[in-house]
Amino acid sequence: MKIVGEYSFNHGKEMIETEYASELREVKQVVGLIYAADYKTKVGREKTKSGRMLYSPVELNRAFTRLFFERGWAKHKVASDYSDMYYIADYKPEKVGKGAYREMDFVKNHLGIEVQFGKYSFMVYNVAAKMTIFHNLGFIDAGIEIVPVKEFAREMSTGVSYFEQFTWDLEKRGVSDIDIPVLILDIAK
Repeated sequence: MKIVGEYSFNHGKEMIETEYASELREVKQVVGLIYAADYKTKVGREKTKSGRMLYSPVELNRAFTRLFFERGWAKHKVASDYSDMYYIADYKPEKVGKGAYREMDFVKNHLGIEVQFGKYSFMVYNVAAKMTIFHNLGFIDAGIEIVPVKEFAREMSTGVSYFEQFTWDLEKRGVSDIDIPVLILDIAK
């Protein structure tokens, strides 16, 4: 796999290249290893009803997880204790959110990474909300979002979003004063 595009959200590229150079090298190394000749067979494909072989987002995520864990990155999970103080006086809900949590795919040295082979809404949520929340909780100072280019997304077994759509929305949204620096990496096979 290779990196074919970069989008610097809130000066993410500049900050990460300066303050997280060794972590960025590891990220680039992991991306390159996903389809290296000796690793290719570990990334699963699924056969469609028409017989077409497509990449499995689940298997791609497993490959990223294995490689990041080997390099000392860790998932970071935070319990979500939902408040009931905002309901109107006569409404009594059942206990909401028992066992609920938010999770960052990988964290190392206050740099958070999300690998996104899922639906579009998660991409925007990761940058505009989740990374800000993890920053406010003191776990990260910057982030990297790894997403597929459209032509790669077309070769996946489930409908996933892609870099071009995501960066267009971020450009039109703009940067808010609460946003943290994020580098979006666009990948292709």
